[in-house]
Amino acid sequence: MSEIIDNAEARRNMLKHMIMELHRGTAPDVIRGRIAQLLKSIPYNEVVQVEQELIAEGLPALEVQKLCDIHHKVLDGTIDQGDAKSVPPGHPVDVFRRENERLKEECDAVSARLDNLPAAGDTADARHALLAGLNRLMDVDKHYRRKENLLFPFLEKNGITGPPKVMWGKHDEARDLLKGAIAALREVTDAGELGAVCELAVKPAVEAVAGMILKEDQILLPMSMDVLSEVDWLAIHRQTGEIGYCLYDPPVDWHPDGTATTVETAAVPEGIRLHSGAFTVAELEAMLNTLPIDITFVDASDRVKYFSQGKERIFDRNRAILGRDVRLCHPPASVHVVEQIIADFRSGRQDVAPFWIQMGERLIHIAYYAVRDRDGNYLGTVEMSHDIAPLRALEGEQRILSYEKK
Repeated sequence: MSEIIDNAEARRNMLKHMIMELHRGTAPDVIRGRIAQLLKSIPYNEVVQVEQELIAEGLPALEVQKLCDIHHKVLDGTIDQGDAKSVPPGHPVDVFRRENERLKEECDAVSARLDNLPAAGDTADARHALLAGLNRLMDVDKHYRRKENLLFPFLEKNGITGPPKVMWGKHDEARDLLKGAIAALREVTDAGELGAVCELAVKPAVEAVAGMILKEDQILLPMSMDVLSEVDWLAIHRQTGEIGYCLYDPPVDWHPDGTATTVETAAVPEGIRLHSGAFTVAELEAMLNTLPIDITFVDASDRVKYFSQGKERIFDRNRAILGRDVRLCHPPASVHVVEQIIADFRSGRQDVAPFWIQMGERLIHIAYYAVRDRDGNYLGTVEMSHDIAPLRALEGEQRILSYEKK
């Protein structure tokens, strides 16, 4: 049996040779066997260095990007991350890791649904559950943007340019796959189509997100902890809020001295607490009435539950309609349209129904949207109406502050 290679330079050369073998078409399983036999484990920084050297030696970054998934699958289980550095709660690396935990949960949930697709019959429930899962995974865009716009610039300042370039390309692939899978699922009408779309679109999208989690945990985050200073991390931390978080809201605020303070929400009298914040009842009502849109919400039992009271209403509303069957709020000639919209929303065939009508000089845009919970279950319908004539008349640009005279 060949001896394990424990010389760093020889190990990198061997790894580079094996990646080039993948490039030339050698089967991944063959390469995996050779790595297990000759290298046993590879420090993560050597994987980074090899990628960087391959690009510097002329292998196009796009080609490294194509090989990226293959050689990381080959290396999975052999990458030595060294002595993992602990990070305090709220530190940017802690946030990235916890977001990855949530992303993995979502990937696992969608994968479990893919393993239990209906063989025939009504596919609406399965389709909407998958759409809900993919829509949650689309939140990964904020995770990727923080890497691209906050983390990568600091790595590049430290001479690490190749891996970020490759990783950014993989981000774009994952985003495109997710968007494509969502668009394809929306067109599904039967079990046969659902199975094909899941195999050709949904599964690759989930694998792309899951694969990036592995690359981050095994290579990117350990490398970043070694390379970046506390000053760098503080700069990243301070700008993180401008982009936002992915499926996770840090409960603490990190400080460079290693401490963290609890993020507290001020007591809210008569409070309405939401996932991303809180209102008093007065604040929420005033905000909804300030929006230049008429809003009406019909619950899952088809009863009118709420309407906004803006300054310039388009259609008459009064408290007498609260609790009323929405069908009774429309003239008999249009009830069939209301029933069609509700039926399509409830079954999952549609998510939005737009209309627009001319009312004198006003062009009224009316849109009905299906309201669903995180699992895709139908909660009701929201109607939003507003006059878009002023928007339609806009020309050119307005880039400076300019108030309209009243």
